Amino acid sequence: MEDTNGLQAVRARIDAIDEKIQSLITERAKCAQEVARQKGGDADAVYYRPEREAQVLRTVMARNEGPLDDETMAHHFREIMSSCLALQYPMRIAFLGPAGTFTQAAANKHFGSAVTTVPLAAIDEVFREVESGNAHYGVVPVENSTEGVVNHTLDMFMNSPLKIYGEVALRIHHHLMSTTDDLKSIKKLYVHHQAHAQCRSWLDANLPAVAYAVVSSNAEAAKRAAEERGAAAIAGEMAAEIYDLKIVASNIEDEPDNTTRFLVIGHHLAQPSGQDKTSLLVSTANCPGALHNLLKVFADHDISMSRIESRPSRRGMWDYVFFIDIEGHVQEPAIEKSLQILKKEAYMVKVLGSYPSAVL
Repeated sequence: MEDTNGLQAVRARIDAIDEKIQSLITERAKCAQEVARQKGGDADAVYYRPEREAQVLRTVMARNEGPLDDETMAHHFREIMSSCLALQYPMRIAFLGPAGTFTQAAANKHFGSAVTTVPLAAIDEVFREVESGNAHYGVVPVENSTEGVVNHTLDMFMNSPLKIYGEVALRIHHHLMSTTDDLKSIKKLYVHHQAHAQCRSWLDANLPAVAYAVVSSNAEAAKRAAEERGAAAIAGEMAAEIYDLKIVASNIEDEPDNTTRFLVIGHHLAQPSGQDKTSLLVSTANCPGALHNLLKVFADHDISMSRIESRPSRRGMWDYVFFIDIEGHVQEPAIEKSLQILKKEAYMVKVLGSYPSAVL
């Protein structure tokens, strides 16, 4: 039998706690407004500070004692920070659209829901929107743990003045969705080529005879499926909500740890957060030992390199540039010294950004 008195006591305690939480959020919001007033006279003021937000979220997770997990607790604080920042400086975030893509989910994960997200049709359009000032920041995919790098994003950095201002790691869960919840009634599948590759084993086992049409994005697949009887799509949960589709099968990706990394692009360099990455664009002579000599600079200074990719430079046949990620911030003495040496060895060294490593 339910202990009525005990339950009422717990509910009364919850009400009291809620009142304190609301009061503290209000107090935090007022502090955010005071920050805006302090910066109001500075034309060069930067309101969004990724290093500060990363430090706050890391602290939140470090002191978390449960029962909520670290990611859930960090999500709640991200939303509080997002709402408070919107009081100071409402932001427009461009992303690779249409609405409902994983890139939009990455933008919401990084900035929270109190920003205006602007869908654009191509990666180069996201860069142009930020370069022109029509958007404060942009979010673009750069690599997937199973399918590799997004070459178009890397190529854009060759000529763009924009900097990498942050990164987002998003666990990718693919769902089969349709206007019907009957798997047997599905006669056609709309799918992005990467989603198809990441779900190939499940599709072969469950929909071997269904014809599929390749589209430009997961969101476009969901949009098509919503308009056509007997059609289905592979997309994320956000797309199912936007296009009012039923999830027929969940988490159909072949690799359970399938993760995509996204970059936040803007006009500024982030300050050190304590756990940072630096991305570089390096060009060297096409001769024996040239790349080895460049990479040796990092080893000599105990700098860990987490990624290297080569891309055609478009300046001549078999001429390449290298995209390199290293651990640390350009303001750290070891990295500062290594870059000075590197600039003497290489044709070109371009710092694409130093930014906080993805918190979650």
